[in-house]
Order: sequence, then C-alpha cells, then structure tokens
Amino acid sequence: MRLGSRPIEVWAFPLAILIAGMLLLASDAGGVATHVRGILFDAYQHSRPRPYQPQIELGKNRLAVRLLDMDAASLARFGPWPWPRTVLAKLTTEMKAAGAAAVMFALPLDQADPAAPSRLAAGLPPGPQSDAAAAALAAVQSPDDALADAMKTIPAITGFTLRAGAGAGPGKNAVTFDGKADALSQLPGFGHASGPLPQFQAASAAQGALNLVRDSDGKVRRLALLFRVAQKPASSIEAETVRLAQGADGLMVRANEPGHSMFANSSGIAAVEAGTLAIPTEPDGSIWIAYSGSQPARHVSAAALDAGTLSPGALKGAIVIVSAPDELVDTPNGLRSAGAVRAEALETVFAKFHLLRPASAVTAELIFLGVVGAALVFLLFRFGMLWAGALSAFAIAGASYLSWSLYSGNHVLLDSLSPSLVLALTFAGGVLARGLEIAHARARLRNAFAEALPIDVLDRIARQPALLKLDGEARTVSYLACGIRNFAGVAESFRDDPAGFTDLVGRVLTPLIDVALAKSATLDRMTTEGFTAFWNAPLDDAEHAIHACEAASRMIEVVAEVNDALSRERRFDGLAIGPIEIGIGISTGTAIAGGFGAHGRNVYSVTGDCTVLAGRIQALSSQYGPAIIVSEDTRKSAERGFAFLEVDYIAIGAHDEPVKLYAVLGNPLVRASPKFRALATFHEHIFQSLRTQQWEKSRGLIEQCRKLSGASPKLYDLHLARITYFEDNPPGSEWDGAFRPILK
Repeated sequence: MRLGSRPIEVWAFPLAILIAGMLLLASDAGGVATHVRGILFDAYQHSRPRPYQPQIELGKNRLAVRLLDMDAASLARFGPWPWPRTVLAKLTTEMKAAGAAAVMFALPLDQADPAAPSRLAAGLPPGPQSDAAAAALAAVQSPDDALADAMKTIPAITGFTLRAGAGAGPGKNAVTFDGKADALSQLPGFGHASGPLPQFQAASAAQGALNLVRDSDGKVRRLALLFRVAQKPASSIEAETVRLAQGADGLMVRANEPGHSMFANSSGIAAVEAGTLAIPTEPDGSIWIAYSGSQPARHVSAAALDAGTLSPGALKGAIVIVSAPDELVDTPNGLRSAGAVRAEALETVFAKFHLLRPASAVTAELIFLGVVGAALVFLLFRFGMLWAGALSAFAIAGASYLSWSLYSGNHVLLDSLSPSLVLALTFAGGVLARGLEIAHARARLRNAFAEALPIDVLDRIARQPALLKLDGEARTVSYLACGIRNFAGVAESFRDDPAGFTDLVGRVLTPLIDVALAKSATLDRMTTEGFTAFWNAPLDDAEHAIHACEAASRMIEVVAEVNDALSRERRFDGLAIGPIEIGIGISTGTAIAGGFGAHGRNVYSVTGDCTVLAGRIQALSSQYGPAIIVSEDTRKSAERGFAFLEVDYIAIGAHDEPVKLYAVLGNPLVRASPKFRALATFHEHIFQSLRTQQWEKSRGLIEQCRKLSGASPKLYDLHLARITYFEDNPPGSEWDGAFRPILK
C-alpha cells in the first residue's frame, strides 16, 4: 500500500518510534530516561564542575568541610577498618584540640564495640581466675562510653538507618512542616529507624538519616535532605549538620503549590530552611549534588592527626566527616567513598551552588519532542531524508545549546539528550533501507578482508568506511614480531612425527595470536615459526606502544601455561616435550599502511623501517635472556606502563644507525621496586663504562649485577664476550659505543 508517492513505512515506522520514545520518557519505564539524562548531567559536571573552595564564606562565617581519611598510613597506624571505638574517641578528642567545629559520624553506631570489656568477660571460662579477670575487665571503661564522652566535648552528629517495616521512629530530629500534607507523599518512605546506642544518642548534638538514595542506574547524583518515617518527616544527617552549623533549633520544610509555568515547581517540597539558609529542593526533598571532584585539601589523614603533623589551622572551624572507607558508592565521577559524597553535598549547600531541575521540565521536554518529531515525520514523508536530517540536526543542536546554556549560566538541569536520542532514532527509522544497504556492505567487507583485519575493526570500518584508507597513508605504528626460539631444533626433534610437530606449533601460536587480536592488533604475517602484528592502523590507537607491550607480556604468560600443559605429555618416542621459548621484538616508528590485492585476495599491511627492525630485534632476543626486547622509540612511548631495562646498543643492519634495545621486565610495580631500581642503575653504569672503554670497570659492574635479582646470565655472558673482543680489537677514539662486529 502506498500513500501519495511514498510507502506508508516511510512515515509509519518513524512515527511508531517517536510515540514509543515519548511514552518511555514520560513513564521512565525501567529507569531508562533517568539513566540517559544522568549521562548528560554527568557530562556537564565533568565539563564544568563546581569550583572547590577549601573555606566557604557563608554570611559572616567561614565554613570548611573535611573528611577524615583512613589512608594507608592510618590503616598501618590503627589497624584495618573498622577501628575500635577507643581509637575513634581518641581521634575525636584530637579533632577538638585541632579546632574542629563539629564532627559528623556518618556510620552506624547501633551495635556495641566487639572489643568491649564486657564482651571479653562474657567469653571467659568459669573459675576463680576468670572471676578475677572479669572483675578487672568490668573496671575498664567501655570503648562505647569512651567515644560518647569524647562526643560530649564537641558538637557531634550521629546517624540512624531508615528501614522498611514497623518500628520506632528517629530520636533527635526536629522538623517543622509548612504546607499541605500531601506534599510529604513524595518523600522517600520508610517504616522505622535503627538509631545509635543510647549513650551515643545522649552525647549527640543532632541525629539524621544515613541513607543515600541512588538513581535507577545505581549512581548517587542527588542527596535526600528529608525522608518520611511513619508518615512524619525526618531529616538526613547532612540536613542536621547544616542546621547545627547555622545554629538553628530545627528545620523548616516548606511545600509549594502547583504552578503552570515551565520553571514552576509542582506540588511537593519547595525548600528546606535552616536558620537564615534556604535550600531549594526537588519535590521529593532532595538536592542535586554539585560535584567538584576529588580534592586533596578535603582529606585529613587520621594518622597525621594522631601524630600531630597536620598543617596549622587544617581543621580550624571545620566540620569533619568520619565515614567507613570501604563504603563505596557510584557517582558521576566513578566510585567514591560515601564520606566523600556527603562532603560534596555539604559543600554544595554551604556554597549555595544549587543545581535546579524544574519539576515541569519533563513536560517541556515532551512538548519539544512531540512538535519537532511530528515535523520530522512530515518532512520524511513529504520532502525526503535531506530535509528531515537537516531539521533533526538543527533541533538537536538547538536543544543541546539551550540545555548547556541553562546549566552553565543558571545551574538549571534541562535534559536535551533524551529527546535528541528519540529524534535520532525516529530519523533512523526513516532511513532503514540505507541501513540494510550498509549491512550488505559490511558483509562484502568481511568477505574481502576477514584474513587481514580483526572482526571488531571490520565492524567499525563498515560503519565508517573512510577509516580504511586502502590507497596508503603514513602512520606511526608499533610493530611486534613473535617467533619460537630454536625453531630448527624443535622441528628436528619431531623429524619422525610431522603430525605431532604441526599440532605443537598450532598449540603454541594459536593462543599467542588470540592474545594479539584481543588487544586490537592487526595480524600481518604468519609463518610456521611465528607471526607479526601491528597497532594504530587502520584505526587510531593512541596507546599503541602500551598495547603492544601488554600483548607481549600476556604472551609470556600464555607460553608458560602451554608449557605447563606440555610438561605432562610425551612425544611419539616417549620422551618428554621440552619447554617452548619465544622471543618478541617490538619497534615503534613511521610506516606506510595500505591495502594490497591480487588474484581475488586482499590484505592490509604496513611497511617501514620499524617492521624490519622488529623482526631483527626478535631474532637477536635470544642472546639477551628476557623474552621481550623493544626499541628505544617503543620504550619512550610505553615507559609509564612498564619496567624497561637497557640491554644493548647495537647496529643491527649493515647500514643502520645504532639503536638502544630494552628488555621488558614487568609492570610499574616492578619499576618502583628497589631491586629493579638497583639493577637499572647498575646497567646505566655498565653501558656508560662500555662507551668510555673502561673494560675492567665494566667487568666489575657486570659481576655485581649477576648477584642481583632479575639479572640475566646470558646477557652478561654476551657483554663479557664483547669486552674480550674489544680488548683484542680496540674500537678507537671515535667509537660511538655501538657493537658492530656481528656485521662482518
């Protein structure tokens, strides 16, 4: 059936997509809309985070928020978390002495300290001696009482955990409500509160809920200032901290009446007031957290506090948050500790950096989507894809600009991504025929280049054909050559068992090639004794040298796994199969990349000095001992990711310039180890002595190197032999330090 000059499908399918998209955004089914707009708002915060202020001016007061950091030094000082309450008591006293204004204990305190003397006494066996020990323990102050006593010296805010089911409500929690009762229905509801122990309740200056509310995608973007417990409002621990900092007796919660303008709030909570500070909220009583990102100045080491090494005034007038370091939550900035999230929320409130998401924004976004989407479907039907595409691009760009302008200028959160995605999908529905054509092109491309390029690379090229430049281009690549050492000897040992030899080579090379492809390499050449591969062609790979070294390191592990399996097998003649060694050479440099075809076959390859150099390095690798040897250019490009040790300065080809070669000995942890640093220092002195022709000094340094962990006997035997050669054949005063006799 046709309508006018175009099939019904041209407009019916995109119209169905548009309607489905609008329903999905309106209902937020499965949290999809929340997740999508969260991506946009996260991107905004990454692009323009809240400016961090170590000290925040709030009226005539200066406030600071600090997080007690349970760093490595603190864990070494006090032991693993959780710490005994006596430690927290000591730190609380020290925070008071350092000038802290208040301490927020953002962790459950509803259970007695496991190390309490009473618990230890209960575990003693019966008997006179135990009775004496129990009496002595009874005389020891409880750790919980010690912490409660410390809390009394400083304004302390403790928390209760809200749970489902019936039970008691929160303890200290003064909230006054002004507005219609139905506004409270939008607050997160719970049945009861699990509060701290009685001594902590008595010692607390304020108490609030510890619960963190997550969006449907699991991220914490907002902080609930209010909850509903047994149909009554209760404040969060952050809201109580703000109240305490403002010196207010309670919190005033104001509801609002429904409005009609785009930026009016619907029925719900409008603001929370603490003294003179008014905090605008979402209708559900939450605020958007304006993240500034991780800031070292926000953290105060517990170890430094205890040792008295904090900088003067580090805690003066500060609100210090004590939170469990292992309580991690997902945020727009990745996994962060719950304490860091609470600190960011308090800073958001005190700095008055309010992110506003108007309650009527969803309605405005749907109106925009409906009007533009209907026009898009009309243009698809009437004028074709060009005009429809132009309208889509203009509408998406305009919505994105408006959304960004509102955020950057007024801190207003308006979602342009969700409507834009629906518009894009609607337009995509109108060009489905083109999509089928692209799928057909993808199949042809795979058929032509399946032997040359990885499948994931082919998929990307099919979506963006311009990525594959078959006519040739100059690219900087990292080229890897991998081969089985002593291949001729291995083949000779299987002379009477060709099938076993073929199986052995396949078992060794197949997993090695799989490793390279898994690291997004392009396979170049493959022979019975090895293969070559390269990175950064045809697709861009900014970390190509690192990926090549990562692949090589994994190959060494794979060969060890293969050898472990082979050690339990026997050859055809009953003898054990010897371990297989591989050598890997990697070189980074400029090469010509392009496609080549003949006799119906197509290949994609690179050609350049670096490809030749990698093969020659691989051939020389066996004389150094370590399996992975790289050129200096590769070392420079991948230095931050690996431990490199200089092993040679050599002119590999007859007319080549000398190159420095390096062995890959491990990851950054190895590079940071004292043993490796000592070995690297010795090698630096060895090669410096060689270049200055101090043969005896070089011998001595080599002998010292042999005693170090990680030293390679083959490498040092090689250089001792060269020293002997140079003593018999002095290189002359113009010698550049490179070894060349192998070229004769």
